[in-house]
Amino acid sequence: MLSVKGLTKTYETPEGPVHAIKGIDFTVSEGNFYTLLGPSGCGKTTALRCIAGLEKPDGGEISIDGKIVARPSDDFFAPTYNRDIGMVFQSYAIWPHLDVFNNVAYPLQVKKPRPSKAEINDQVMDALTQVGMEDYAKRRATKISGGQQQRVALARALVRHPKLLLLDEPLSNLDAKLREKMRIELEEMVARIAITTLYVTHDQSEALSMSDRIAVMSDGLIVQEDAPRDAYNHPTDEFVASFLGTANFIKGMVSKRTDDGQGIIQFNEGKGNLMIPLPNGLVEGAPLEVVVRPEDIHASETPPEEMHNVLEGTIDLLNFQGSYSECFVHSGNLRLRCNVHQSLKAKRGDKIWLTVDPLHCVVFPGKE
Repeated sequence: MLSVKGLTKTYETPEGPVHAIKGIDFTVSEGNFYTLLGPSGCGKTTALRCIAGLEKPDGGEISIDGKIVARPSDDFFAPTYNRDIGMVFQSYAIWPHLDVFNNVAYPLQVKKPRPSKAEINDQVMDALTQVGMEDYAKRRATKISGGQQQRVALARALVRHPKLLLLDEPLSNLDAKLREKMRIELEEMVARIAITTLYVTHDQSEALSMSDRIAVMSDGLIVQEDAPRDAYNHPTDEFVASFLGTANFIKGMVSKRTDDGQGIIQFNEGKGNLMIPLPNGLVEGAPLEVVVRPEDIHASETPPEEMHNVLEGTIDLLNFQGSYSECFVHSGNLRLRCNVHQSLKAKRGDKIWLTVDPLHCVVFPGKE
């Protein structure tokens, strides 16, 4: 439905050219929710603006619903109003001098040919009903909350029944509790109307919970494209592992490799060792880095009966999180984080044993 091939964009600055996008390719299937995820400055919003027609790319090709909308090599660039899109900006771009109805009606009022007054009324009220704002049609835009403004911006993006919905960090201006509520509402609404959606965010929890597929971006490139669960459980490099959630990084070397592909890992720091599956190419003596999530480490106040994949350490900090606590443990010079149940009675300074699940460890080759 949306196809992006070889997209590049460079900005000229007094300090020299800035390569915001360095040649990215991705496809969004019809009805899918696709997210560009990455830190500030990675190029995700620039990519969205190129698709929307708000920026002219330097190279590549963009097509929407089978129609090419940008191909710099042919000097072809369709204006925004000729692209079948709806867009919600990070700031919402709500006009304060208009009421809710006329904010949503604006795209229809400037459309050529302009629909009849009755058609505009029906389409606006339908869009407001989709976002639960039909009772606020005559309310001034300055008299509604931030969450309601976000819904109005969404209704305005949907009122023309676009083929593609573009969302540029639409939840980032909301407080934490409202952001969670609106995330769920947005996810349910997009699924209900089954509109193809491209979402841009730096919030990994939004991306993981809402998306059919995510593309993690760094420095103008897509470094991993995958289903959310696969990207989280099987990151392709250390950047993705650290950006998607919380991870422990343990450096060490292969002290022994068995015939069945298992490896005994000796840590550079830390008390204990691991036996985990190794990727091909890692031989005895090879440096590596093991990534393990806090939820894949079990903590106990007494030594486990089975001491395989166990690290001995001392509690450095317990950080209460409501349903669980983050437990920071020093094992030698290695500091690890794990999630522990409230039933754990240990406190700071106590000895603790951490059992690592070897099947949930991700191994990357280390540097010599």
